[in-house]
Amino acid sequence: MDHHKATGKQRQRRRYRVRKRLNGTPERPRLCVTRSHRNISAQVIDDIAGTTLVSASTADKSLAGKIKYGGNKSAAEAIGKVVAERAAKAGVNQVCFDRGGSKYHGRVAALAEAARAAGLSF
Repeated sequence: MDHHKATGKQRQRRRYRVRKRLNGTPERPRLCVTRSHRNISAQVIDDIAGTTLVSASTADKSLAGKIKYGGNKSAAEAIGKVVAERAAKAGVNQVCFDRGGSKYHGRVAALAEAARAAGLSF
């Protein structure tokens, strides 16, 4: 079996396992983190309506000037802060954290900590 296919499947399995327990409601939407080598993004999702309420990414045009490289912890912190601010503006202050197929470590943890520091509670 091709190594990359195997890793993709493992990631997918982990993602399903995490998602089994989480569901974003209008009162407490899901803060979903997606990370690639170069970028990291976060979305606040209401699963009942199936809509994204707020999003922030290092690939955003509005943030491109401020964040030099999206694949490090400082970028993740910046995104955490921005997503928390945008969520507060949208009237969301409680979320459930969805780490997706990633470990709660490194960039994902940095994003979460920054979002907490900026006033999101989870």
